Amino acid sequence: MVDTLVYRELQKLVSGRVRIGEPMNKHTSWRIGGPADYFIEPQGRKELQSVVSFANRRKVPLTVIGNGSNLLVSEKGIRGIVLKIGSGLARVSIIEKDVVAEAGAKLSALAAAARDSGLGGLEFSAGIPGTVGGAVVMNAGANGSSVGALVREVLLLNLEGRLFHRTGEALNFRYRSCDLQQEPAIVVEVRFACYPREKQLIQEEMERFVARRLSTQPLRLPNAGSVFKNPPGDSAGRLIEAAGLKGLRVGDAQISSLHANFIVNLGKATASDVLALIDKTRETVLARKGVELLLEVQIIGDV
Repeated sequence: MVDTLVYRELQKLVSGRVRIGEPMNKHTSWRIGGPADYFIEPQGRKELQSVVSFANRRKVPLTVIGNGSNLLVSEKGIRGIVLKIGSGLARVSIIEKDVVAEAGAKLSALAAAARDSGLGGLEFSAGIPGTVGGAVVMNAGANGSSVGALVREVLLLNLEGRLFHRTGEALNFRYRSCDLQQEPAIVVEVRFACYPREKQLIQEEMERFVARRLSTQPLRLPNAGSVFKNPPGDSAGRLIEAAGLKGLRVGDAQISSLHANFIVNLGKATASDVLALIDKTRETVLARKGVELLLEVQIIGDV
């Protein structure tokens, strides 16, 4: 429900760049999602602070997203304000042996900046879709490494619009999680601790990781990466495949025949299709393998 007064006030805060009823399928890697009441991409920290404090003061629901590569948004969309942290907050710089990146910077840009400066540690992130902010909140990882292990410090924004810092240690990073998933704060900037390494070695390792992703993951179809977390000592993909679910389809949502922990959009999949497939997968794996799969993707919006 759009409030004309709220719309006008938001327009003033971001120089008229508020989109009403913006389809969220344009902003998720699954290409799924209904309309957002108000959609804003802040161009800088001041706009971000202004919109966040306004939403808090006016009690307007606020949803913050990055590249949308780990999200399932319902067809009914998202009420209130959707803030997309993207190109307006995407600066990357080098300070001594550290890489400093704003939350909207893509992981690919982060890895490239480190490589170009002869700094190692971020090679594993090559090819991972998504932005720095989302990667930190979810402690994204691949190839045996994760983002949280390199986080030295994070600049955060609370819902009143005030900036503050937290060390990486204070965020208690763990498998695909950290304390930011429970704390009402927004990632603004992250400082990653890296180390000197030969550029050619970095490049070669990044190329190997990208080639592996291309050969083992269904990247040519819209997807949201791994749907389920890996259970301790096992692989969600292995369990799903062993349960005979590869290729299972609901509407245009299908469990990938290439990687069973990926659900792909064959063209016109809806959030309801994906949710039905998720439920079927969890029920079948529990019944046949005795393991309860936990979601890695986030489900947001009206259901």
